[in-house]
Amino acid sequence: MIEIKDLTVEDCKSISDIDASQYIGKAWREAEGRLQLVEIDYFDPSWPNGFETHLSNLVETVTGDGLAVGAFDHRQKMIGFVAVRRDFFGDTARYVLLDQLFITREARGKGLGRKLFEAAAEGARQWGAEKLYICAGSAEETIAFYWALGCKEAAEVNRALFDGDPRDLQLEYVL
Repeated sequence: MIEIKDLTVEDCKSISDIDASQYIGKAWREAEGRLQLVEIDYFDPSWPNGFETHLSNLVETVTGDGLAVGAFDHRQKMIGFVAVRRDFFGDTARYVLLDQLFITREARGKGLGRKLFEAAAEGARQWGAEKLYICAGSAEETIAFYWALGCKEAAEVNRALFDGDPRDLQLEYVL
């Protein structure tokens, strides 16, 4: 039985339960003037940009007016979470940032990511947002996940977010 609930500050430290490692066989890269899949063959053993960065961002979301939802197994071990910032931006639509979405390695591919994404989308709708903005890691599996949910290339690129990691794909989801 999986429990999905809004996170408290005390819950945030439980992200240490998550195995955020990922094997990246192929990734989307700009090559020869177009976006294409290229062979990477890389194992990322930990949190991209470091655990402390993700913990700090999550705490900031929870203590601010954002949304953070976690999934816990029958032992109350965190197996996934999603975080959405409530800061609106955009010239053509009211965007909010889907800041983080992580599923522990052994729970991937079982529908939990979809459930957490749907919780994020519902929260953003309630705020009056029109689109979720996603800076997605460029791994083939990551992008396939977001495309399967109905995400598309962002119509409007947030330059500050893009400049933070130009290898990320800038996606959006219409709410």
